[in-house]
Amino acid sequence: MRQNALRQAWGQGRRTANGWLSIPSSFAAEVMAHQGWDSLTIDLQHGVVDYQTAVGMLQAISTTEVVPMVRVPWLDPGIVMKMLDAGSYGVICPMINNAAEAKTFVRACRYPPRGNRSMGPIRATLYAGEDYAQHANDTVLAIAMIETAQALDDLDGILATKGLDGIYVGPSDLANALGCPPVLDPVEPKVTAAIEQVLRAAKKAGVWAGIHTGAPAYARRMHQLGFDFISLASDSRLLALKSQESLAEIRGAAAPSGGARTY
Repeated sequence: MRQNALRQAWGQGRRTANGWLSIPSSFAAEVMAHQGWDSLTIDLQHGVVDYQTAVGMLQAISTTEVVPMVRVPWLDPGIVMKMLDAGSYGVICPMINNAAEAKTFVRACRYPPRGNRSMGPIRATLYAGEDYAQHANDTVLAIAMIETAQALDDLDGILATKGLDGIYVGPSDLANALGCPPVLDPVEPKVTAAIEQVLRAAKKAGVWAGIHTGAPAYARRMHQLGFDFISLASDSRLLALKSQESLAEIRGAAAPSGGARTY
């Protein structure tokens, strides 16, 4: 079975950069896959990507060694299993609020006896190999998003969930839940303290930790803080920023800062 390069990198202590795909296009995904990201995540929650388009995007990513991942719309075991069958090597699940939800999520990612994932890896065997079913439980990544006040309250319970590989901080929703402006690169002390709390707890529990960021400087800070992986903006946001920067240069105007957006 094809190895999961993220597991290998994180196991060796190497931090990684994840690209974020919200444009429903296999060509856009292919272009992003050739830019040197360690992994790419197709966003089915807030992007405008549907299942069939996501499959084409997974196929496009497969033209490279980049690890393909998906953020599912919600805690729905059906779509979790379907995206794994399509060849995603990691699933990020939003709005995991407590240990019970984390357990439901993890079980959807694992075949029996470690979970209740149904057998039918239609495209996954083409991507990963014919022995996919024997090794999938130890290869695909189950990553829970921490982005609510309830999740902070049950953080230790979530992190203790057997089989949970990682957590992923959603800073916009987390900031909003704490009564602060919902931005990607928060500076409010209440939010930054919560982010650091999540990171410390994850490290203590031996769970890998990731976070979404909006600007490269903030992303570097998060790597330096100790996050194992960061995501930077999204394909649509990077496209917009580069367009604005180029137009500003043409017109002799100041380029936009790019800063704290919610996407």
